[in-house]
Amino acid sequence: MKIAIIPARGGSKRIPHKNIKPFCGRPIIDYAIQTALDSNLFDEVIVSTDDPEIAKQALRSGAKVPFTRPLDLADDHTPTRSVIQHSLDYYENQGMNVDYICCIYATSPFLSAEILRAAYSALEDAADKHACFSATEFNYSPYRGFLYQGNGPELMFPEHQKSRSQDLKPVYHDAGQFYLYRTTHNKTINPVINSANAIIHTLPSYLVHDIDTPDDWTRAELFYEAMKSHENSRN
Repeated sequence: MKIAIIPARGGSKRIPHKNIKPFCGRPIIDYAIQTALDSNLFDEVIVSTDDPEIAKQALRSGAKVPFTRPLDLADDHTPTRSVIQHSLDYYENQGMNVDYICCIYATSPFLSAEILRAAYSALEDAADKHACFSATEFNYSPYRGFLYQGNGPELMFPEHQKSRSQDLKPVYHDAGQFYLYRTTHNKTINPVINSANAIIHTLPSYLVHDIDTPDDWTRAELFYEAMKSHENSRN
């Protein structure tokens, strides 16, 4: 069995009702649900939430809401891994054997079904790996970074002061869109970063937008509209 889980708690503070706020005319959670459904990878697409309004919207968008998330897994400090583990345990306790579980963040309107399918294929081909997650390369090399604490700029990596940018190793960061786990042999959701059991699916930076503040939201909407306009002009 393959499950897509979309975590969407109701207590967002910086952007009230963030997970169901309209993004370019649609509740933002609708994009993640539709992408998971369009991928045709999953037997069930579910939303894990503690909020009745989010649950109603999830059902309208085509997802299932098989349980109400416990309040102790719905605060500001709950790791995403714990929410995924709760969903996996729920299905396993129902007697359903879950082979793959994929966490998709509710604020991922730039994610596509094609990306999910490519990541799934990559994980299937990597038989010795347990997870695949989205990542992107830093736009500017962190090896050029410096600290500034009032005593003048201080290079973090002075050994690279004279290195050419093309000679610096690429550095990646978590794109924060999805985490796909193969659970055939291991029913424990472990960290993926700094893990020999994980692979990454690299995304171009224009598809990666961290939406945490009202400014982030406005910027992402403008970028999404521009991207769609460009796609339409090419069709």
